[in-house]
Amino acid sequence: MAATDGKRRVLGLGADPGGLSPGVKTLILFGALGVLGALFAFSNPEASLRHLKVAFLSGTPKGNYHAVVERVAKGAASRKGHVTNVATAGAVENVERLIAARKGCTAHFALVQEGVDLPEGHGLELIGRLTRPESLVVLGRAADRIASTQELRGLRVGIGPVGSGTEFLVRRLLAPLAALRLQLSTQPIDEQIQKLERGELDLGAMVIDEDATQLREALRDRKLQILAIPRAEALASELPFLRVGRIEAGHYDPVAGVPPTDKPTLQVDTLILGNGCASRSATQGLITVLNDLYPLFLKHNRETANLSGLPYATVARTYYDTNEPDLVGVYAPWVVDIMPTASWVQLALGISVLFNVIGAFNRFQLWRIDAARVSLERELPTIFGPAIGVGELPRAQPDPTLGPDEVRARIRSITERLEALYDRCRRRSLSFVVPMGGEMAYRYQEALIMDLLQALRAFTDGQLPARRPG
Repeated sequence: MAATDGKRRVLGLGADPGGLSPGVKTLILFGALGVLGALFAFSNPEASLRHLKVAFLSGTPKGNYHAVVERVAKGAASRKGHVTNVATAGAVENVERLIAARKGCTAHFALVQEGVDLPEGHGLELIGRLTRPESLVVLGRAADRIASTQELRGLRVGIGPVGSGTEFLVRRLLAPLAALRLQLSTQPIDEQIQKLERGELDLGAMVIDEDATQLREALRDRKLQILAIPRAEALASELPFLRVGRIEAGHYDPVAGVPPTDKPTLQVDTLILGNGCASRSATQGLITVLNDLYPLFLKHNRETANLSGLPYATVARTYYDTNEPDLVGVYAPWVVDIMPTASWVQLALGISVLFNVIGAFNRFQLWRIDAARVSLERELPTIFGPAIGVGELPRAQPDPTLGPDEVRARIRSITERLEALYDRCRRRSLSFVVPMGGEMAYRYQEALIMDLLQALRAFTDGQLPARRPG
């Protein structure tokens, strides 16, 4: 009975070596290949922007921010992308809504005037900045007559709608000028222009593109004038995100001379912010659209220092550094959404190193098993003499100086160790870390061990009589 159990154990019928069989390994491999094939089916062979589906916070419907995002939406649509233009009051509201949208990802990007205050822990990131700055333009019916700060005393000034970048910027600029007792009011830009025309406001401020249609109409059709901001350089030096600009004489009407003289203005950049809700591929797609619309967009963002204090989105920083999109993100956007391409490369290198380590480990295990088998084989000449082959063992004659009990004890010791070595070799061959096909080297060792075991058993059964009890 003991001999039968031992034989079953050697043949692998009574032991559960653990690990995965080659068949299971094959199924796992083909399953993984099937999943990769299915994912590849969702790739983007036409390099379209079908994966770009985002909501973009802009500004008032007739304002420059709204016009910019509307242009982006059309550019995205031409490449099968979808950008929803969400109208808002302006930059300050955009910040609040973009942060709040992180919970449900109802908005992904926003245009925000640089310098707008951001709350602690806002979690926003910089996508880029528009190539063309906006200007703080102050209009009035008699703005050309104002030449000094003192002439502003007590005037009625419109500062844009509540929550707009205009309101934020003007309040900061006028904070040191409280002694002028200006009468500030907030209203939409359209209403503000109408009040200026009717004389209900003396001045009206707006942060706007210098060539905006709304501004041209106010100057040419409504006959409003641009205020030459007194001490513009001094005001700009107080706020690092501002710089002095200039609108040349006759810019809006060279014949009529509108404006009649050069007008200093304050310029501020427009930032594109994200809240982390958009996928990497969607962010890359948005930058691609912006670069299509503004050919200098990449160059401008690559060469302009980031003084906003906001971190760049990783995909944006990579885009600007390489001056081109990640090609994997272009043709297989789902890949970069899982992990950036650079991380995939690092993962591939890590897997390659891991496989090399596993291969070296398996070769080491095979060497140990082979060395143990050879060591056991070297004990046979001490029983049967030198130059004994495995095939000769069943008919071999042991050393006559050894008694039957000693021969039986030595062969039993060798047999038990060979059985243990066989079990060890079988467990290693079925281990999950053995590369596919690598188990054949273990099978070869198993065959050598089995041949030797069978030869020793044949010798024991044929030439060593059973030991009598007592």
